[in-house]
Amino acid sequence: MVVAAGREIRDGEVVFVGMRLPLLGFGLAKATHAPNAVGLFENGVIRDRPAVAFIYTMGDPPNIAGAVACLGLNDVMSLLQQGRVDVGFIGGAEIDPLGNLNTTRTSGSGSLVRLPGSGGGGDIASLAGRTVLIMEHEPRRFRERVDYVTSPGHFPGRRRGGPATLITTLGVFDLTGGRV
Repeated sequence: MVVAAGREIRDGEVVFVGMRLPLLGFGLAKATHAPNAVGLFENGVIRDRPAVAFIYTMGDPPNIAGAVACLGLNDVMSLLQQGRVDVGFIGGAEIDPLGNLNTTRTSGSGSLVRLPGSGGGGDIASLAGRTVLIMEHEPRRFRERVDYVTSPGHFPGRRRGGPATLITTLGVFDLTGGRV
């Protein structure tokens, strides 16, 4: 999944990185084929090279040390609003055929289960040039209709972006046709 995530980043792109697998994919892309990619983090950190030490959260000191800029959340989100972010990575608990993601709540087991929430995913899905979705490949995650739309997928009238790729533990899926 890390290699597949890295392959989604093109040289010179501005990338809303996120954490975990996309973070590793960003580092791999920078080291192999996209040395001029720039990474943005939701907490306002902008990096033109990966942190020198492993980070667990985007606010860890190694991510801040050596950053090109340490801005605020509003500043980074304004880059999305201005159309300056080429690709954003988003994880999800559920996905439907239109690429809508749910990271808010599920009720599939009969009881309501609260999930971490959007973490900026709705903004990234709506405003980045394209989005790359990453999730486990389990039947319960692929729904005809997600329980809650946290991050929108393909819909009529969309001005830019939308889900381009779905990376799972079993494969990589092209979503540019508008359906999963």
